[in-house]
Amino acid sequence: MGKRGPKPKGKVKIKWSSDFAYAVGLITTDGCLYRHKVCVNLTSKDLEVIKNFQKALHLENRYKIGRKSRGADPDDKKYFVIQVSDTSLYNFLKGIGITPAKSKTLGPINIPDLLFFDFLRGVFDGDGYTYSYWDPRWKSSFMYYIGFVSASLAFVTWLRNEIFSSVGVKGHVTTAKGKNTYYQLKYAKADSIKIIRKMYYQKNVMHLSRKYLKIKKMLDIVGERL
Repeated sequence: MGKRGPKPKGKVKIKWSSDFAYAVGLITTDGCLYRHKVCVNLTSKDLEVIKNFQKALHLENRYKIGRKSRGADPDDKKYFVIQVSDTSLYNFLKGIGITPAKSKTLGPINIPDLLFFDFLRGVFDGDGYTYSYWDPRWKSSFMYYIGFVSASLAFVTWLRNEIFSSVGVKGHVTTAKGKNTYYQLKYAKADSIKIIRKMYYQKNVMHLSRKYLKIKKMLDIVGERL
């Protein structure tokens, strides 16, 4: 028998870091693992999300960004997409809890404790939200919230427990029922600030600009700064 060739190397360097944990957060929310082929897919309306993902995994010169549609009109390609065929990455993600057809079966993800809020920032940029308003019932009462959305109650419960163990805020979970059922983990005012400061612990951490600026404007109103 001839000598075996070198073992194929994965295209993605699998090493925990702030950026890598952020990318895992994006995959957990906006990504998927294909069931019948070794491929990791990330789809988003935000081109910056896809570019952040490329940068976090050092994929800029290896995989191109495509366009795709969702819905009845195949020509309405308003989503950006990147697909990564990498056996090592695919198996790694399965090993930490991200599996094919994950939306309703997602549960705890095996993230290093020190990188949890980098991961959470990726989750937030994928399926998180903030909103604020002046409450007319009370004079000068500005209400503001941060939240996370998932079709999996087990995942939302795990997020809630991890956040509580780190910063001591409980939040609350609501259920939105329609064509599909979604769960929202929501934090208000002072509790939300504790989470925000943990996610954006440095100005240069990888993030989606529009969500960061929205939070910054929201906090400026109440005299808080990142």
